[in-house]
Amino acid sequence: MGIQGRVVNQGEQQLFRKVLIANRGEIALRVIRACRELGIATVAVYSTADEHSLHVKLADEAVCIGPPHSKLSYLNIANILSAADITGADAVHPGYGFLSENAEFARLCGECNVHFIGPTTANIAAMGEKTMARKIAKEAGVPLLPGTVSAVPNIAAALREADQIGYPVILKAAAGGGGRGIHIVYSAEQLKGSFDRVSSEAGAAFGNAAMYLEKYCESPRHVEIQVLCDRHGNRISLGERDCTIQRRHQKLLEESPSPILDPNLRQQMGDAALKLCAAVSYENVGTVEFLVDNRDKKFYFMEMNTRIQVEHPVTEMVTGIDLIKEQIRSAAGIPLKLKQSDISIDSHSIECRINAEDSEKFTPSPGKITGLHLPGGFGVRVDSFVYDQYKVVPFYDSMIGKLIVHAGNRHDAIAKMRQALDEFQIEGIKTNIPFHKKILASKKFRDADYDTHFLEEFLSKTE
Repeated sequence: MGIQGRVVNQGEQQLFRKVLIANRGEIALRVIRACRELGIATVAVYSTADEHSLHVKLADEAVCIGPPHSKLSYLNIANILSAADITGADAVHPGYGFLSENAEFARLCGECNVHFIGPTTANIAAMGEKTMARKIAKEAGVPLLPGTVSAVPNIAAALREADQIGYPVILKAAAGGGGRGIHIVYSAEQLKGSFDRVSSEAGAAFGNAAMYLEKYCESPRHVEIQVLCDRHGNRISLGERDCTIQRRHQKLLEESPSPILDPNLRQQMGDAALKLCAAVSYENVGTVEFLVDNRDKKFYFMEMNTRIQVEHPVTEMVTGIDLIKEQIRSAAGIPLKLKQSDISIDSHSIECRINAEDSEKFTPSPGKITGLHLPGGFGVRVDSFVYDQYKVVPFYDSMIGKLIVHAGNRHDAIAKMRQALDEFQIEGIKTNIPFHKKILASKKFRDADYDTHFLEEFLSKTE
């Protein structure tokens, strides 16, 4: 039986009657489950390619919003808001990706009297434009790598700035995100040869061709701070996630806490993240991403993601806090009950992203799942939308699930993850499970002796 749209009381405050989830896959399921636990009715939207997806089956209502291409469905603002209108949804949860960091979508939700479950339009706009975010971070006293605080207008300006910063530099799209729009440059000649091309690619990908420059850190770790804020000025940090294991700037494996942070550095990074939040009166959940130099352990602001992250489960496991429910409460105006002194992390969690891909060639592997066995046991969690006989479609991101483990320490978490990966069986398509097994068997990974170049070196040795 579905949940009828009704007011749900949280003390004297009220949550939403009905939430439309403007997304698909495992994050849509994650939001649906959180809403059902809170007694909130849910609406799924889906493309024709996702007609048989699990989020469509699990929601109380479902509305088809277009054909497979995401521009005609999951990025179709008019169709999504129409679905909210016809179903009587009073709130929209965007998940991650798609429209989750689209300030215009958040603004239009407000104009249509639909609550956007996320930060304010101003928050999204300020942090979504990377040069503006750098300016705000600099004014807030958050450490930055040397670089430009505004877009470089042309190659001549880029060459002047690069000379001052010192090579190597990173050429970054001002509106980039998700690891895209990044190009490392080691010389003036390389910069001359790549500026126009990278700028054109940024324009095509993000609708904004503006580029800025930043000093390239030679041996970095990618460490991000999870923040949780409300509209009443309450702000806390929920520790960090280490996302250093990446391929072409795309995260593959994440863990919390980071094996390279000590309590003092964790405190400094958490304080810096909250300074940034205070500077823009940030609301809801967000993630402040930093580079940590492996050599001297100094940290530098990269960007802020104004949404829930793919890797949020590892934070949930080590803190015991349901971040999706906190998103919903914050968007409903409910004051944050948690205080910074309530946050204590004394365990370890690891997440492996499970992709439908050939891990030898890193190419997508869509198709029908002809056999499926999910791992289980104490401290094992699987967030996935696939099932036996489900057909993985080729139109969207190749991630089909996330395997998360939780243990008392990093050593035990690695052992638990290796066991869970062994138990995870998917037939009919290829996945990157074998590749994750190789990573966890690596001595460098087990010793936490690596940086963002780990996979490049790892692959060169295994080829």
